[in-house]
Amino acid sequence: MSKTITFIGNGNMALAIAQGLKHNYEIEVVGRTPANLEKFEKALGKSIQKHALKGFDISGKTVIFGVKPQNLTEVSAQLQGSAETLYSILAGTTLQSLRSAIKAKSHVRAMPNMAASVQKSMTTLTGDASVQEEALSIFSAIGKAHWLGSEKEIDVATALAGSGPAYLALIAEALADGAVNQGLKRVDAMAVMRGLFEGFGALIQEQHPALLKDTIMSPGGTTAAGYAALENGNVRNACIQAIAKANERAKALS
Repeated sequence: MSKTITFIGNGNMALAIAQGLKHNYEIEVVGRTPANLEKFEKALGKSIQKHALKGFDISGKTVIFGVKPQNLTEVSAQLQGSAETLYSILAGTTLQSLRSAIKAKSHVRAMPNMAASVQKSMTTLTGDASVQEEALSIFSAIGKAHWLGSEKEIDVATALAGSGPAYLALIAEALADGAVNQGLKRVDAMAVMRGLFEGFGALIQEQHPALLKDTIMSPGGTTAAGYAALENGNVRNACIQAIAKANERAKALS
């Protein structure tokens, strides 16, 4: 019999994670309204156990907690019992806050990204080391999972891996727009851009980015000309500042 994972919260990230886990786990979802739970089940494409939030007993359950960070106190007050393990995907919400709000034998902070829905998430985790093996097993089902030694590190990792898909989406759109600007049809630009990102994803697993860049860039060539334009536009510094600002926001939320 498959192990059951209990989701408290039925937002986009919870759905993305459930999409990745549904083949290996039974899914149980706790939410405020029957309509939202029905919508979640339909989007997931698999039958789930659906429960109302008020008075829900988490005793002995493996819980993925995915409400809005500002709703932690309100939602936790409606839960009963003590979970086996609580996995929180709330950005900027400390382990201390989680332990104060929700009873569980073990508490873990997890930060997946939206690629969980296609089992390609980069999930970072930290918390009670006693469940590290289980945590990595669960979240490896939706992509790659990496355990970090401190909460300071997971806030930085959140800025990189959690928010990163949005940054890369901006770059992907801009590159496609550039190709259209130079005369490529939109449908062709999008097809080429998607192929580019797929291939790059495999290459970056094997090579350091600086070495990959140097391999592609020949003296006085097309890549060098385009790369110079990116440097002139301060793209490198903008990326560094994006991580800094996202990290600052994560700390502010906590």
